[in-house]
Amino acid sequence: MRTGFKSAAVAAMTGASAAAIVGLASPAGAAPAVNHGTAVVKGTEHFQGINTSATATVYPVIAYGVFTVAGTDHEVNGNLDTFVFPGGTFKVRHSNGTGPETFNPKTCLFTGTIHGTYSISGGTGKYKGISGSGKYVASILGIGAKTKKGACSQTAAPVAQQLVIDASGSVSLP
Repeated sequence: MRTGFKSAAVAAMTGASAAAIVGLASPAGAAPAVNHGTAVVKGTEHFQGINTSATATVYPVIAYGVFTVAGTDHEVNGNLDTFVFPGGTFKVRHSNGTGPETFNPKTCLFTGTIHGTYSISGGTGKYKGISGSGKYVASILGIGAKTKKGACSQTAAPVAQQLVIDASGSVSLP
């Protein structure tokens, strides 16, 4: 899951990416509604993704709340990801996000707390017709690489990083 955060410290330091994490399975306490004669499952969904690789393009995700399922987030490009779950897929388009970032040029430690929004569409299989939107917070902690001269680099892939994405919002599935 690509962060899509184009903010200097996070994007340049990590090359990592984050988005809203979204998934579906069988409803657990879902609130059915009727829409032109079609049963619709709606509610608030919570999502979490964790990544420890600055170069990975596929990340594990967990969805819980109205639906509970584990799956993977596949980077498509920039601000678009495809989420793959048992029985189908869907697209998540997310904002770049904004928020405070720090970089210590002596220790190479970088941190960031990025806030953004997302929307869900383009479902296949049992996710056909899915829609929704919400907000995410991505927290990143990492150690930047050093140059040959021993300076901290803000452009090389980091030595280590931890990215945690928490998201929540509305989901509707016909």
